[in-house]
Amino acid sequence: MDLFEYQARDLFEKHGVPVLGGEVAETPEQARAAAERLLPEGGGKVVIKAQVKTGGRGKAGGVQLVESAQDAEDKARQILGMDIKGHKVHRVMIAPAAAIAEEYYFSVLLDRADRTYLVMASREGGVEIEQLAVERPEALARVAVDALEGIDGAKAREIAEKGGFPEGVRDQVAQTVLKLWDVFVAEDATLVEVNPLVQTGDGRIVALDGKITLDDSADFRQTGHAELADEHSADPLEAKAKAKDLNYVKLDGAVGVIGNGAGLVMSTLDVVAYAGEEFDGVKPANFLDIGGGASAEVMANGLEIILGDPDVRSVFVNVFGGITACDAVANGIVQAFALLQERGDEISHPLVVRLDGNNAEEGRRILSEADLPLLEQVDTMDGAAKRAAELAAAGK
Repeated sequence: MDLFEYQARDLFEKHGVPVLGGEVAETPEQARAAAERLLPEGGGKVVIKAQVKTGGRGKAGGVQLVESAQDAEDKARQILGMDIKGHKVHRVMIAPAAAIAEEYYFSVLLDRADRTYLVMASREGGVEIEQLAVERPEALARVAVDALEGIDGAKAREIAEKGGFPEGVRDQVAQTVLKLWDVFVAEDATLVEVNPLVQTGDGRIVALDGKITLDDSADFRQTGHAELADEHSADPLEAKAKAKDLNYVKLDGAVGVIGNGAGLVMSTLDVVAYAGEEFDGVKPANFLDIGGGASAEVMANGLEIILGDPDVRSVFVNVFGGITACDAVANGIVQAFALLQERGDEISHPLVVRLDGNNAEEGRRILSEADLPLLEQVDTMDGAAKRAAELAAAGK
């Protein structure tokens, strides 16, 4: 889960990372009141910042420097409701202006490729870090962090030195790095980024902007993280699937996909996309992994979620029987049809089913005898994907 800037700022403050004051407003009037409180702290100026989970806010006009409470209200009225790269602005953060002497960059992230953690640091912050990495890679230090050892004082000092931070603030930077590492570990994050990390005119190190990505898999031990979810940007189908303990991700295609196992589902998405090229570029509509459980309830919930997507025109159920045999999956599908009918959610789009593996023949027999409406069986994965794409194209 990606956090808004104001949420990252709050977590920074919780763990002792130096930050400036800040308040959140959802109306122009709230922005005015916040500015009145924060203007003295910012030396008579505050910054109004759109809260969206994307970059490019400044270029889009979503970051404004103001010098009065009235100006804050007016600028907030302009920013609230703005669309920035497909993200609608529902909140703004009001923060005191900072006297910036220098801008730096720092991040710590999960390095999946090397199965460790990686710190990136640079004396040149406040710019697109991707651009810096390409044009001047030597200016961006990359320091591997052992997962067991973590970051201690010596490691933090090494990071400050390799990042090229000025000698006069290296001790401060090292202390801030330790606190940011605490945020990363204590909050079960996969990314903690500060851009810019600034040196103010009076020589203080301050995290001026922050980005945090939390690991959803750690939600069971991070009960407070549920309060950080954004109801405005959350996809309603994904929220509904999560409530039903389904592994679902909404995509932008027309073929609903259900499979058992993340690897199989990922392969299915590729096969559907490839087959769809023949039918005006039809694409998969979702990722849905039912795992090893193919009970009627799980299958019915999965179909209910997928059929609730107005973009879906056909459904492809792709199952390889292993621990859960194909006859169990077939019975689950048959019972799912009955459950959906009881709920008033009858199958309204063609369903293509491919069963292979353990007890596949018995599973196919069960589905054939059930003679379910709109259900077709195709023996091969490629053939089933092609048929699902064809049906989706025909249903447009």
